[in-house]
Amino acid sequence: MTIDDLARPETPGPEAPPSSKTPTRPGTWSALRPLVLRLHFYAGVLVAPFLLVAAVSGLLYALSFQAEKTVYAHELEVPVGDTVLPLSRQVDLAREANPDGTVTAVWPGAKPGATTRVLMADPDVPEDTSLAVFVDPYTGDVRGQLPSYGSSGALPLRTWIDGLHRDLHLGDLGRNYSELAASWLWVIALGGVLLWAGRRRKNRRALVLPERGPKSRRRTLSWHGSVGLWAALGLVLLSATGLTWSRYAGENIGTVQDGLGGATPTLSAGASPGSEHEGHGGAHPGGTAPQGPDIGLDKAVEAARDAGIDSPRISVVLPAEGKGYVVKETDTQFPVQLDSVALNPADGTVLDRLRFDDYPLLAQLTRIGIDAHTGVFLGLFNQLALAALALALVLLVLWGYRMWWLRRPGRPVARGTWRKVPVTLLLPLAAATALVGWFVPLLGLSLLLFLAVDLTLALTAKVRSRSRTTA
Repeated sequence: MTIDDLARPETPGPEAPPSSKTPTRPGTWSALRPLVLRLHFYAGVLVAPFLLVAAVSGLLYALSFQAEKTVYAHELEVPVGDTVLPLSRQVDLAREANPDGTVTAVWPGAKPGATTRVLMADPDVPEDTSLAVFVDPYTGDVRGQLPSYGSSGALPLRTWIDGLHRDLHLGDLGRNYSELAASWLWVIALGGVLLWAGRRRKNRRALVLPERGPKSRRRTLSWHGSVGLWAALGLVLLSATGLTWSRYAGENIGTVQDGLGGATPTLSAGASPGSEHEGHGGAHPGGTAPQGPDIGLDKAVEAARDAGIDSPRISVVLPAEGKGYVVKETDTQFPVQLDSVALNPADGTVLDRLRFDDYPLLAQLTRIGIDAHTGVFLGLFNQLALAALALALVLLVLWGYRMWWLRRPGRPVARGTWRKVPVTLLLPLAAATALVGWFVPLLGLSLLLFLAVDLTLALTAKVRSRSRTTA
């Protein structure tokens, strides 16, 4: 990012007052602008590569939902038939197709023509991944078997792109890249908005719409500023939601959320014979599932429907030892349907019920934010919005580097500008920066690195200056 371009006003300012008058003290923004300029410059040059990788991989991820429907159409879609086979029969057919797998859950087709997904624990698939057997609900034909990842049921194409975006397929080490990008994205976006809004201009149109005319640094800056202004809110939200499940900052966010009473509640699926208590927390601690009769998968779904699970998108988790059936709504699209119930496998009575409306507000916002970040909250519109934000971020990075290249090496604001900031403003700013740096560790550590680099460059310049003077 070119500091000179950002700092230079587009139109001359008002005439200077007569020299006989005492100069007025600069305002808060006048004192802070050089610091924001310098931070925006260093962050833009040094962090932008991480942002570019995150933006490109995020763009691919946003497009992967529709690509998945095309690539795996044979497994996902079938001709609509006249009658639907019982779920238990479909599960038996899936077991016959993969006798070595252990059925853990079933996802009935959410709409006519959709296959039933029978999820199995299988030693041949990666950790945290299930083997999905796709069954035609009308004919019972097994349409295929694919690894299925996460609560959204990502298939291999989307899973691979998700891994690229999350950690570059490098595991925990690679997660640092995405957390670093998310940690700085909101800082760069808000700093850019302040710098762009603080410029003097002839008319308001130049604030929100890019200039036309021949190619130049000025026109590139106009596109960089106006597009950045339009995208800023979305980029800040992406940064915030991305940090919620990051490695280091995510742990701190979770601690604060729990401390504020915003932890996500859990459903108790422990079963005890003859239990008829309904409501959250109704299961008896240490209860064991009866070894006798089991109402079966189909009646468990009927009992869940009677208990208020009315979304067409559901997941049925089969009973494990000492547990009951768990039937969850999985419709994350607005308005969300995410209620769940636990059922006694002996008679189908409700052991526990958890409604999304009963989540603490912070837990609801966290869930909605994550679903929006992953493109499942508003469906196709959500995915197109994510793609637009990712493309905007790619362009912003490229425009920033272009401006830096056209006026290399960038000539950042002179060092030591912090000394001009009033102490009454500098001390709270330093305290806030330290707090944010502790709460978002990769932001704090990289900021210290920037300061070390800047100090090194300053000392090097001073040594060279003295050498030239003595020579």
